[in-house]
Amino acid sequence: MDAFYASVEQRDDPSLRGKPVAVGGSPASRGVVAAASYEARTFGVRSAIPMSRAVRLCPQLLIVRPDFQKYQQASRTVFSIFRSVTPLVEPLSLDEAYLDVTENAWEEPLGRRVAERLKSEIKEATGLTASAGVAPNKFLAKIASGWKKPDGLTVIAPERVERFLQTLPVDALWGVGPVTAERLRERGIEKLIDVRTADPNVLREAVGSGADWLRSLADGVDDREVEPDSEPKSSGSENTYASDLTDLVEIQKNIDDMARDAAAWLERKALLCRTVTIKVRYSDFTTITRSHTAPATRDAEDIARRAVLLLRKTEAGERPVRLLGASVHNLLDPTEVEEFSLPFDG
Repeated sequence: MDAFYASVEQRDDPSLRGKPVAVGGSPASRGVVAAASYEARTFGVRSAIPMSRAVRLCPQLLIVRPDFQKYQQASRTVFSIFRSVTPLVEPLSLDEAYLDVTENAWEEPLGRRVAERLKSEIKEATGLTASAGVAPNKFLAKIASGWKKPDGLTVIAPERVERFLQTLPVDALWGVGPVTAERLRERGIEKLIDVRTADPNVLREAVGSGADWLRSLADGVDDREVEPDSEPKSSGSENTYASDLTDLVEIQKNIDDMARDAAAWLERKALLCRTVTIKVRYSDFTTITRSHTAPATRDAEDIARRAVLLLRKTEAGERPVRLLGASVHNLLDPTEVEEFSLPFDG
């Protein structure tokens, strides 16, 4: 989907259309940009940057608080359309997915035609635009989907793969972020095809164990299948506070609430967890995590108690806290578990 959160807000509020819009928190309270409209992006406003910086880049920026209920509803509609065409839908987020349309309900032989029809149905059902990439594998389809945003459609036919690869910079590679890209460029690896001829030792020095994987992608090889609705591996929440927290009782209350939210999610999903994890970021941006693993449970009291007790292994209350988080991991189906929750031993 194109600038998903911002596009939903512009759809629902005509006064926002054609204007630079950012969805996120207040610039006065450490808010972050969750999504930026394409009008805002021309000023350099991007998701994940501080809202205060976004306002400096674009003083006329219109800031909208996120309404996740609206975004989830739009997402459900989009994914319902996806699944009406093929059961092979692998969600990446609320607004993005891989689809294997080799066989599809429309019996369309061409991926391009499937993409065109999907885009049309999404626009009719939601009033929103989507961009699609059609390619022989996930790596290429992912790149193609962002090639002509917004409302784009890029097709990389098998016979065009090599020509397409020749045009790509090294940071188009899956998993290559700005820091890794800089390390590669320092070693003379500027374009994707440069990975092919790079000394293996130099490549490993730059990217470690990912060297072989990047080498395959540089050849356009990606054998991963579309995996529909893969099981969640964890769930949780975190919050960055407008003012640093210094009161231990308040910190404990926040962690307790987050842990209970995670337990409620387990209840809704009919899952158990073995591991409870908390995250603490101090005012100097030092970030730590602490975890405890025990027999499987989804008991809210147990999970919250373990999360609060994990705070003892931090300096919360002694050092100002900027961010807190709590999450559950090592998820299990109750039908496969015969053990019971035991008391936390500290």
